[in-house]
Parts: sequence; structure tokens; C-alpha cells
Amino acid sequence: MGQIWFVTGGARSGKSAFAERLAGGLGRSVTYVATLEPLDAEMRVRIARHQAQRPASWRTVEASRAPLEAVRSTPPGDTVLLDCLSLWVSNRLLDLDTETPSTQEVDALNAAIAAETRELLDQLTRREGASVLVSNEVGSGLVPEYALGRAYRDLLGRVNQQVAQTATRAWLCVAGRALELPAADDR
Repeated sequence: MGQIWFVTGGARSGKSAFAERLAGGLGRSVTYVATLEPLDAEMRVRIARHQAQRPASWRTVEASRAPLEAVRSTPPGDTVLLDCLSLWVSNRLLDLDTETPSTQEVDALNAAIAAETRELLDQLTRREGASVLVSNEVGSGLVPEYALGRAYRDLLGRVNQQVAQTATRAWLCVAGRALELPAADDR
């Protein structure tokens, strides 16, 4: 039975670098499931920089909206490194194509994402070895001024809680340092 390791933290907290060290230290081939879309020149530069920093032997699968499908197609012996859940949720929310999503739209998306997250976690626990999932912690700041920002914070907060409850191990990254979080009580 596979283990899920969860790494979260704010922007530029060091979470991706930490997750990459974890995944690389497991002694297996790594499949990096990427959710960032190259929507502009800056993002293309960021993606290229991240790719150049990773070992050439790592396999990269672009999965901006379907990380579950990417995990299903990953070779059985590989460590999965999914970076990151926050971009996946953002991509799905932006697919609503509105700055002010209705309560019904957000509720439907929440149900869909919760079900997909459950399936993703089930798939990862059926794999051999550990999988590393990365996500931003967005609930520590101000309440977003706009409905879209509040919907994003709420959706991602629920996904993060769902993952953290299933995770065998979890870390919060702050200023480049990782703090291991205690195990979930109600697993």
C-alpha cells in the first residue's frame, strides 16, 4: 500500500524544492506531474527553469486539469511528485469563465473536485511506495476581496484538508524550512 506525503506552504516558501528532495531521495524513478500552464512568456521561463533544475532522468507529465489520469499512466514503480494541487484547483475554477461564480457553480465544482481528489488519493494509496503532493497554503492571509478569490481559497482549503487527512506524513514549509506536522487523528 502506498503512502501519501503532503507538502504545503505559502508562495516561495521552498515547498517545491523540499518536495523534489523528498521524491529524489526515495531511490526510485520519479514521474513529475505538472499542473502549471504556460499561459505567458514569464510562465514559460519559470517552467523551463524548473525543468532544468530537475534531474534529466525524471519523467514529466503535463496535467493541468487531469492529474488523476497522469497518475494512472505513471509506471508502477515510479515515485509520483504532483506539483501542484493549487494550480489544478485554480485551472478548474478559471474554467468557469466568470469573475463572479454563482453559489451553484462553486458547489458543483466543489463536489467534482472533492470526488476527483478522493479518486486521486485512492489511486495513490494503491501504488507501491510514497507519492509526494504539493499545494499552496492560502488560508492564512486576508479574506479575498473578490468572489473568485474567496471561492478559490475555500476550494483549495477543502482539497488541502482532504489530502492532509489521508497523508501519512505532511510538512509546512516556511522561509525555506520544512516543519513536519503531526499525524492526523481521525484517519
